[in-house]
Amino acid sequence: MIISYLFGSVPFSYIIPKLKGVDVRKIGSGNVGGTNVMRALGLKYGVLCIILDGLKGLLPAMIVGKVLGLDCSLLALLSAVLGHDYPIFMKFKGGKGVATTVGGIFGITPYLGWVFLAVWIPIVLISKIVSIASLIGLLTVAVLSLIFFGGTSIPILYFALAGISIYKHRENIQRLVRGDERKVDLLKMVKRREKNSQKEESNC
Repeated sequence: MIISYLFGSVPFSYIIPKLKGVDVRKIGSGNVGGTNVMRALGLKYGVLCIILDGLKGLLPAMIVGKVLGLDCSLLALLSAVLGHDYPIFMKFKGGKGVATTVGGIFGITPYLGWVFLAVWIPIVLISKIVSIASLIGLLTVAVLSLIFFGGTSIPILYFALAGISIYKHRENIQRLVRGDERKVDLLKMVKRREKNSQKEESNC
């Protein structure tokens, strides 16, 4: 579990922007997470950080699950998420743990990971608000885990992870209530990325 925590503590969403000369803590929401990296550096780097943060949950959950079984896999995922949210390498000031949580969900109950994406993607595209899409997605997964895995420890962890995420999103929730939550237009980012790629090709 200590190894899972330390792995979860690796701040990819801080390291990658820093290599580009950007301190993500001083931009946008100041959150050390993929969405804020997307705001700071664009779609490519944001997606890269989200994937790497997802692997922090996926790999411990899968590896520990194969070796030690389900309950240890759940503990490994919890440790990784706590590492991401409260990383020892960043003075315990980390991200909000959504990508790491979802990565672990894919490792333990893959089809519930796809359910999360099926909920998250349309909400983000319509509302352009990542926080509300993430919270609704995690709560949906937690409820479905209770229906399909009620006799296991899975719902306990998934509800706990949803609760942790709600706590970490408390400032976002306050902004949602006020009506001034930050928005992310993914379609616009994709179009901008395509335009830039076309320009690069025409310059070659």
